[in-house]
Amino acid sequence: MIPIRDNIPTDRPPVLTLALIAANCAVYFLLQNGLLGLPQEGQGGTWNVPQYAAIPCELTGQGACRVASGGPIDALTVLTAMFMHGSILHLGGNMLFLWIFGNNIEDAMGRARYLIFYVLGGVAAFAAQALIDPSSAVPTIGASGAVAAVLGGYLLTYPRARVATVIVIIFFFTIFELPAVVVLGFWFVQQVAFGYFDLTAPGGEAGGVAYFAHIGGFVFGMALIRVFATRAKAV
Repeated sequence: MIPIRDNIPTDRPPVLTLALIAANCAVYFLLQNGLLGLPQEGQGGTWNVPQYAAIPCELTGQGACRVASGGPIDALTVLTAMFMHGSILHLGGNMLFLWIFGNNIEDAMGRARYLIFYVLGGVAAFAAQALIDPSSAVPTIGASGAVAAVLGGYLLTYPRARVATVIVIIFFFTIFELPAVVVLGFWFVQQVAFGYFDLTAPGGEAGGVAYFAHIGGFVFGMALIRVFATRAKAV
Protein backbone atom coordinates (compact mmCIF):
# COMPACT_ATOMS: atom_id res chain seq x y z
CA MET A 1 0.00 0.00 0.00
CA ILE A 2 1.34 3.40 -1.02
CA PRO A 3 -0.72 6.36 0.24
CA ILE A 4 -0.86 9.38 -2.05
CA ARG A 5 -3.32 11.78 -0.34
CA ASP A 6 -5.98 12.05 2.34
CA ASN A 7 -9.27 13.93 2.53
CA ILE A 8 -8.61 16.03 5.65
CA PRO A 9 -8.13 19.72 4.80
CA THR A 10 -5.88 21.95 6.87
CA ASP A 11 -6.78 25.37 8.24
CA ARG A 12 -3.22 26.71 8.09
CA PRO A 13 -0.29 26.18 5.72
CA PRO A 14 1.86 23.24 6.90
CA VAL A 15 4.95 25.43 7.21
CA LEU A 16 6.85 23.19 9.63
CA THR A 17 6.09 20.01 7.72
CA LEU A 18 7.40 21.65 4.55
CA ALA A 19 10.47 22.89 6.44
CA LEU A 20 11.23 19.39 7.74
CA ILE A 21 10.87 17.95 4.25
CA ALA A 22 13.13 20.66 2.83
CA ALA A 23 15.74 20.10 5.55
CA ASN A 24 15.82 16.34 5.00
CA CYS A 25 16.11 16.75 1.24
CA ALA A 26 18.79 19.42 1.56
CA VAL A 27 20.94 17.31 3.89
CA TYR A 28 20.65 14.30 1.59
CA PHE A 29 21.60 16.11 -1.59
CA LEU A 30 24.36 18.13 0.06
CA LEU A 31 25.88 14.93 1.43
CA GLN A 32 25.65 13.12 -1.90
CA ASN A 33 27.49 15.98 -3.58
CA GLY A 34 30.10 16.39 -0.85
CA LEU A 35 29.09 19.99 -0.18
CA LEU A 36 29.06 19.85 3.63
CA GLY A 37 32.82 19.50 3.94
CA LEU A 38 32.55 16.45 6.20
CA PRO A 39 34.59 13.22 6.03
CA GLN A 40 32.44 10.67 4.22
CA GLU A 41 32.30 6.98 3.39
CA GLY A 42 30.93 5.83 0.06
CA GLN A 43 29.24 2.55 -0.80
CA GLY A 44 27.15 1.69 -3.83
CA GLY A 45 27.15 5.28 -5.05
CA THR A 46 25.74 6.60 -1.78
CA TRP A 47 27.75 8.77 0.61
CA ASN A 48 27.25 8.72 4.36
CA VAL A 49 28.72 10.45 7.38
CA PRO A 50 28.85 7.59 9.90
CA GLN A 51 30.00 9.73 12.82
CA TYR A 52 26.68 11.60 12.64
CA ALA A 53 24.57 8.43 12.64
CA ALA A 54 23.10 7.03 15.86
CA ILE A 55 24.83 3.79 16.84
CA PRO A 56 23.10 1.84 19.63
CA CYS A 57 26.20 0.44 21.32
CA GLU A 58 27.86 3.86 21.52
CA LEU A 59 24.89 5.23 23.44
CA THR A 60 24.27 2.17 25.62
CA GLY A 61 27.93 1.49 26.40
CA GLN A 62 27.57 -2.14 25.32
CA GLY A 63 29.52 -4.01 22.68
CA ALA A 64 32.86 -3.04 21.24
CA CYS A 65 32.01 0.43 19.97
CA ARG A 66 34.36 3.36 19.99
CA VAL A 67 33.14 6.92 19.59
CA ALA A 68 34.15 8.36 16.23
CA SER A 69 36.52 11.25 16.74
CA GLY A 70 35.52 14.63 15.39
CA GLY A 71 31.77 14.01 15.66
CA PRO A 72 29.23 15.49 18.04
CA ILE A 73 28.69 14.05 21.49
CA ASP A 74 26.84 10.74 21.44
CA ALA A 75 23.44 12.07 22.45
CA LEU A 76 23.35 14.53 19.55
CA THR A 77 23.72 11.76 16.99
CA VAL A 78 20.14 10.73 17.77
CA LEU A 79 19.10 14.12 16.38
CA THR A 80 21.55 14.38 13.47
CA ALA A 81 20.66 10.85 12.35
CA MET A 82 17.03 11.92 11.84
CA PHE A 83 18.09 14.03 8.86
CA MET A 84 20.27 11.42 7.14
CA HIS A 85 19.00 8.85 4.64
CA GLY A 86 20.62 5.88 2.98
CA SER A 87 19.07 6.24 -0.48
CA ILE A 88 16.73 8.36 -2.54
CA LEU A 89 13.98 5.77 -2.00
CA HIS A 90 14.52 5.88 1.76
CA LEU A 91 14.24 9.67 1.68
CA GLY A 92 11.32 9.73 -0.74
CA GLY A 93 9.23 7.21 1.18
CA ASN A 94 9.69 9.03 4.47
CA MET A 95 8.92 12.42 3.00
CA LEU A 96 5.81 11.13 1.20
CA PHE A 97 4.35 9.81 4.44
CA LEU A 98 5.39 12.96 6.31
CA TRP A 99 3.65 15.18 3.77
CA ILE A 100 0.40 13.20 3.62
CA PHE A 101 -0.05 12.73 7.36
CA GLY A 102 2.19 15.36 8.94
CA ASN A 103 0.31 18.40 7.65
CA ASN A 104 -2.83 17.39 9.55
CA ILE A 105 -0.94 16.60 12.75
CA GLU A 106 0.80 19.98 12.53
CA ASP A 107 -2.61 21.59 12.07
CA ALA A 108 -4.00 19.75 15.10
CA MET A 109 -1.05 20.61 17.37
CA GLY A 110 0.33 23.94 16.27
CA ARG A 111 3.90 24.30 15.08
CA ALA A 112 5.76 24.41 18.39
CA ARG A 113 4.02 21.35 19.83
CA TYR A 114 4.38 19.52 16.53
CA LEU A 115 8.14 20.10 16.42
CA ILE A 116 8.56 18.82 19.98
CA PHE A 117 6.34 15.81 19.21
CA TYR A 118 8.29 15.03 16.03
CA VAL A 119 11.71 15.20 17.71
CA LEU A 120 10.63 13.24 20.79
CA GLY A 121 9.06 10.64 18.50
CA GLY A 122 12.39 10.18 16.74
CA VAL A 123 14.21 9.85 20.06
CA ALA A 124 11.67 7.30 21.33
CA ALA A 125 12.02 5.36 18.10
CA PHE A 126 15.79 5.09 18.45
CA ALA A 127 15.40 4.12 22.11
CA ALA A 128 13.13 1.25 21.09
CA GLN A 129 15.65 0.01 18.53
CA ALA A 130 18.52 0.30 21.04
CA LEU A 131 16.48 -1.54 23.67
CA ILE A 132 16.01 -4.49 21.33
CA ASP A 133 19.67 -4.63 20.26
CA PRO A 134 21.78 -2.52 22.65
CA SER A 135 25.11 -3.95 21.46
CA SER A 136 24.48 -3.26 17.77
CA ALA A 137 27.22 -1.35 15.97
CA VAL A 138 25.01 -0.77 12.91
CA PRO A 139 24.40 2.97 12.31
CA THR A 140 20.75 3.99 12.51
CA ILE A 141 19.71 6.81 10.21
CA GLY A 142 16.55 8.30 8.79
CA ALA A 143 13.39 10.16 9.73
CA SER A 144 11.37 6.93 9.79
CA GLY A 145 10.99 6.83 13.58
CA ALA A 146 9.80 10.43 13.84
CA VAL A 147 7.47 9.92 10.87
CA ALA A 148 6.14 6.75 12.51
CA ALA A 149 5.20 8.85 15.55
CA VAL A 150 3.21 11.10 13.22
CA LEU A 151 1.47 8.03 11.77
CA GLY A 152 0.57 6.71 15.21
CA GLY A 153 -0.85 10.09 16.16
CA TYR A 154 -2.82 10.32 12.92
CA LEU A 155 -4.32 6.86 13.42
CA LEU A 156 -5.93 7.88 16.71
CA THR A 157 -6.83 11.41 15.61
CA TYR A 158 -8.35 10.66 12.19
CA PRO A 159 -9.12 6.91 12.06
CA ARG A 160 -12.02 7.42 9.64
CA ALA A 161 -10.18 9.74 7.27
CA ARG A 162 -10.15 8.49 3.68
CA VAL A 163 -6.71 7.83 2.26
CA ALA A 164 -6.20 7.36 -1.48
CA THR A 165 -3.86 4.39 -1.68
CA VAL A 166 -2.03 2.74 -4.55
CA ILE A 167 -2.24 -1.04 -4.34
CA VAL A 168 0.14 -2.99 -6.56
CA ILE A 169 -0.82 -6.50 -7.68
CA ILE A 170 2.04 -8.11 -9.61
CA PHE A 171 2.45 -5.80 -12.65
CA PHE A 172 -0.80 -3.91 -12.20
CA PHE A 173 -1.84 -1.21 -9.80
CA THR A 174 -5.06 0.48 -8.83
CA ILE A 175 -6.10 3.26 -6.45
CA PHE A 176 -8.54 2.71 -3.61
CA GLU A 177 -9.86 5.10 -0.99
CA LEU A 178 -9.44 3.32 2.32
CA PRO A 179 -10.00 4.37 5.93
CA ALA A 180 -6.84 5.60 7.64
CA VAL A 181 -7.25 2.90 10.28
CA VAL A 182 -6.87 0.27 7.55
CA VAL A 183 -3.90 1.89 5.80
CA LEU A 184 -1.95 2.73 8.94
CA GLY A 185 -3.05 -0.39 10.79
CA PHE A 186 -1.76 -2.51 7.91
CA TRP A 187 1.53 -0.59 7.92
CA PHE A 188 1.98 -1.15 11.66
CA VAL A 189 1.19 -4.87 11.43
CA GLN A 190 3.80 -5.12 8.66
CA GLN A 191 6.44 -3.53 10.88
CA VAL A 192 5.63 -5.88 13.76
CA ALA A 193 5.73 -8.93 11.48
CA PHE A 194 8.99 -7.95 9.79
CA GLY A 195 10.50 -7.03 13.15
CA TYR A 196 9.58 -10.42 14.57
CA PHE A 197 11.03 -12.27 11.58
CA ASP A 198 14.27 -10.31 11.82
CA LEU A 199 14.49 -10.89 15.56
CA THR A 200 14.09 -14.64 15.13
CA ALA A 201 16.23 -14.94 11.98
CA PRO A 202 19.52 -16.86 12.23
CA GLY A 203 22.16 -14.50 13.57
CA GLY A 204 19.52 -11.90 14.42
CA GLU A 205 20.23 -9.94 11.24
CA ALA A 206 18.09 -6.83 10.96
CA GLY A 207 18.13 -6.72 7.15
CA GLY A 208 19.17 -3.08 7.14
CA VAL A 209 15.79 -1.80 8.35
CA ALA A 210 15.21 -0.64 11.95
CA TYR A 211 11.72 -2.09 12.29
CA PHE A 212 11.65 -1.65 16.05
CA ALA A 213 12.36 2.05 15.60
CA HIS A 214 9.24 2.21 13.44
CA ILE A 215 7.26 0.32 16.08
CA GLY A 216 8.59 2.46 18.92
CA GLY A 217 7.84 5.71 17.11
CA PHE A 218 4.32 4.58 16.22
CA VAL A 219 3.51 3.54 19.79
CA PHE A 220 4.92 6.83 21.09
CA GLY A 221 2.67 8.74 18.69
CA MET A 222 -0.41 6.83 19.79
CA ALA A 223 0.45 7.23 23.47
CA LEU A 224 1.06 10.99 23.44
CA ILE A 225 -1.12 12.36 20.66
CA ARG A 226 -3.83 13.41 23.13
CA VAL A 227 -1.27 15.40 25.11
CA PHE A 228 -0.05 17.36 22.08
CA ALA A 229 -3.08 17.66 19.78
CA THR A 230 -5.44 20.44 20.84
CA ARG A 231 -7.20 21.39 17.60
CA ALA A 232 -8.08 18.11 15.90
CA LYS A 233 -11.05 18.18 13.52
CA ALA A 234 -14.04 15.89 13.96
CA VAL A 235 -14.20 13.43 11.06
